Amino acid sequence: MCSREGVSLQRGMNFGIGSGHSVLLMSLRPGAPYEDQISDDGRILEYEGHDQPTKAGGPDPKSLDQVLFTANGTPTQNGLFYRAAEAFRNGESPPEQVRVYEKVRQGIWVYTGHFLLVDAWFANTGDREVCKFGLRLVDSDVDEPSDETLDEEMSHTRIIPTQVKLEVWSRDKGKCVMCGSKENLHFDHIIPYSKGGSSATAANVQLLCAKHNLQKHDHIV
Repeated sequence: MCSREGVSLQRGMNFGIGSGHSVLLMSLRPGAPYEDQISDDGRILEYEGHDQPTKAGGPDPKSLDQVLFTANGTPTQNGLFYRAAEAFRNGESPPEQVRVYEKVRQGIWVYTGHFLLVDAWFANTGDREVCKFGLRLVDSDVDEPSDETLDEEMSHTRIIPTQVKLEVWSRDKGKCVMCGSKENLHFDHIIPYSKGGSSATAANVQLLCAKHNLQKHDHIV
């Protein structure tokens, strides 16, 4: 993940860090710190904004409203993403392109897909106000045509279930099945999605490094 982006990702929201794109880190695991959700059969990501920083002796950030600006008036990461979503809604700019990575286990992050930031709003949880961001999945990643889509047959979802990713990662021992590389790994359809392949189970998913993923793309071997 960090190798692909060329930066050390120390936070979950990273606006404008790449060449024409931003990065979000998410988690759907039980106990995750934020309420990220997938809907519309995997095509829509509802991403929760992030809390104010923890301060020694200060209140629990989970008790505070999420904010768009710091005390000195500079935009937070919430604010940067919110402003971009508003610009798109107002017809002032195209949607921000966002790469999303999911945490599936401690220390293991996997690429989830290329999304467009299309909406932002505030939601009341009963105790505080939190930012919400709506992102729509792009059918293919124009920067890297990796086969990251999922089984159309299984509810037409394009987000690989966490359990499938974990099973494949364990089976393939966290390395490319072609060359054994542990760098820049991708989840790949053995029979490509575009050829009717399914990834509802781990049987049609494998780990490939970027080199072999690109070489195989859309070719049945």
